[in-house]
Amino acid sequence: MLSGRSALPLHSQTARVPAAAPRRCVICAHAVNAAVATKQESRLAFVEQAPPDPILGVSEAFKRDTSDDRLNLGVGAYRTNDLKPYVLNVVKKAEKIMIESEENKEYLPIEGLAAFNKATAQLLLGEGHPAIKEERVATLQSLSGTGSLRVGADFIGKFLPGRTVYLSNPTWGNHKNIFTDAGVEWKEYRYFDKATVGLAFEGMLEDLKAAPEGSIVVLHGCAHNPTGVDPTREQWGAIADVVEQKGHMPFFDVAYQGFASGSLDDDAWAPRFFAERSIEMMVAQSYSKNLGLYAERVGAINYVLADAAAAKRVLSQNKRIARALYSNPPVHGARIASIVVGRPELFAEWNEEMGMMAGRIKDVRQTLYDELVKNNPDKDWSFVTRQIGMFSFTGLSPPQVENMTQKHHVYMTKDGRISLAGLPSNKAANLASAIVDSFKV
Repeated sequence: MLSGRSALPLHSQTARVPAAAPRRCVICAHAVNAAVATKQESRLAFVEQAPPDPILGVSEAFKRDTSDDRLNLGVGAYRTNDLKPYVLNVVKKAEKIMIESEENKEYLPIEGLAAFNKATAQLLLGEGHPAIKEERVATLQSLSGTGSLRVGADFIGKFLPGRTVYLSNPTWGNHKNIFTDAGVEWKEYRYFDKATVGLAFEGMLEDLKAAPEGSIVVLHGCAHNPTGVDPTREQWGAIADVVEQKGHMPFFDVAYQGFASGSLDDDAWAPRFFAERSIEMMVAQSYSKNLGLYAERVGAINYVLADAAAAKRVLSQNKRIARALYSNPPVHGARIASIVVGRPELFAEWNEEMGMMAGRIKDVRQTLYDELVKNNPDKDWSFVTRQIGMFSFTGLSPPQVENMTQKHHVYMTKDGRISLAGLPSNKAANLASAIVDSFKV
């Protein structure tokens, strides 16, 4: 008897084995399944392919180029003269302090880190400003400049319905996306004069005067993106006059405070001037450029208003908007910013580093100008040194930009903007030659 088996004869056990199932062709079965799968179509098949981002798409094209002469002048991120990303020394020191303090990773309140919000309002308006003392400033930490603009756009759509937002022509490419996706109508006011490669000041004033009363006017606090053309202080006075007369609400986009000129105070002059005139305003701030915190997404949306009660209510509604968008902001970068601003020795060092970064941009701007003059002394290239900040608006047309890329391996946005942060001084001569050649196209 076999252990563990029944006592039936062997032939009986064999007889109980079931008959083999009909054999199927595995290859044929897979072919049938594949045919069925190809007949199925996604319920989202109607979704169209979105075009590449006009700025980030430039970097993707650049990565595919294998030429040794290639230059990526599209994305506005600071690079050293050997094109390396730069982490500020004060940021490293602040992070060391954070590690030693054994900070936790708990959720922040919806409005963000209190120390950061206090620091950011002071940087914007200046320490001890009456609006801060009187609690007339509502500050909400948000996701860098983009997230801050979006919170503000949603606020406009909800509490200022029917108001049109006026954007400069041209403006940062993402401005239009932000307000469109928030359901807020936007129009443009004249800003750039192609003939002078400068400010279309009279046209700007005419358009702001013609705008319906109470419109929202987006203004670049300094280092206008993409042109690098800023109003003079006298011109800012005339702009403020029109804004005040028409009851417009200015919405400042402050993305380069301290990074443009190297001075936090000089770069905040325009919004501070409006605040001194008691003009209520919205201000989006970013710390991507001036602290190099690109990936940390550190910024804020501020409302400088006429009374504290309104500021309190406005903040409550912004918190509600933020709660639905992203719940609460990230803590790491906010702690870095608050430590740097809050410690005098780090704050002083930060100012020095901003001066160094701004200085490199100014130097390479001057070098490019000198090389352009060498290549074509008959053309007026003075606009290059008149412009300020990270970008230079060359005046090149889309076909000329195409020539820059296809022939000279220079990658830039189609509107002719170049980021001087991506230009090492030893490539300035090559770039100048490419620009002069492309203007002939």
